[in-house]
Amino acid sequence: MSVVLPATEATETRPVETKPVLGTRNLAFDRARSCIIVMVLMHHSVIPYTYYGHTDKQSFLPFDGFVTFNDSYFMAAMFLLSGLFVWSSLKRKGVGDFLRGRLLRLALPFAIGAVILMPMAYYAIELRNAGPGAGFLAFWWKTITVGPWESGPIWFLAVLFIFDMCAAAVFSIAPGFVEALGQISTARLENPFYAFWMFLAASVIVYAPFEFYLGIGRWLTLGPLAVQADRILLYLLYFFTGAGIGAVHGDRSLLSDEGELARRWPAWLVATVVTYAGLIGLIFYKREYLADPNDPPGWWNAAHSFFFASFSASQTINLLALFLRFDSRGRSILDPLRENSFGIFLIHYVPLLWLQYALYGVTLAPLQEETAILKALIVFVLTLAISWLATLALRRIPGARHVL
Repeated sequence: MSVVLPATEATETRPVETKPVLGTRNLAFDRARSCIIVMVLMHHSVIPYTYYGHTDKQSFLPFDGFVTFNDSYFMAAMFLLSGLFVWSSLKRKGVGDFLRGRLLRLALPFAIGAVILMPMAYYAIELRNAGPGAGFLAFWWKTITVGPWESGPIWFLAVLFIFDMCAAAVFSIAPGFVEALGQISTARLENPFYAFWMFLAASVIVYAPFEFYLGIGRWLTLGPLAVQADRILLYLLYFFTGAGIGAVHGDRSLLSDEGELARRWPAWLVATVVTYAGLIGLIFYKREYLADPNDPPGWWNAAHSFFFASFSASQTINLLALFLRFDSRGRSILDPLRENSFGIFLIHYVPLLWLQYALYGVTLAPLQEETAILKALIVFVLTLAISWLATLALRRIPGARHVL
């Protein structure tokens, strides 16, 4: 299938193929989403064996770089990917049906996860820290009545649902706002650097002040609801950027697999490497040379906020460009995960924390680095397998496919 773009200098006579889709879904975007879910599992599998987790006596330094890489972009990228189909869904279904669908797909799984799955997961940490105590039921009751009520990684579902409600409100009040974002993204399709620099600048503007004044790692919580304080506007920006891009269809989209964004993937890869190197350099300097790493000077906070936001923007664009360029056709190793990735994400924290609890303090190799690698590998493989099998089983329950 091919279509002809409106006449421009670059496309006046040449037909351009549209993006291959699976049903109404774009293969590249689905595979990028599945890839991030796998990275989430890997990320959580290695955290105990890093400077960040510091919950096991074994550690492996390269895991620190891996965790920094993931944590600095992948949830922001998930919000952008989640926003891509919001506008078309609102136009097709209307506000009422759209929000009912989001209640079923986001709010209900979050409620089940917060009330059942996360207490089951965090009880493993309770056993490691305090022993059996009064048992799981007492721990569960204390969790939901006294707290802390940890939601683990499923905080993403609650925040995404809130963003979806915001999108529905904007659709009702000012529908042209999101479409204007899409027009900005396609204003100069022949020069994607225009959109990239605008996206990077916006990322720095909405993130840097929050990190500078609120610091890194502070969470805002209300019961099981949680979100990183310094990243609220960054996530909102990425979500509405995705919605804006998704409002432009077919080959006029910035994310066309035949577009210049995909063609110029080496540029985004270089931007990712440069900004990540700056981020790692700042972290190394803080740990090795600052008198008090927990209280860095203002210049360090300013530099870190700039490189964090710049890396987040660069790697998000890089991820999309790579999948559009190299994994938007044919078969992919990620395709078997497509139907089950959401269930894997929802369930995985339960087997993961219990596996880490079972391996806590166990020595598997002469060197601590080797033990850390083996533990992380065991946890990742078994967590993926258990979560996948559990999702397959749950999806056999009548009606469960509408949720999972």
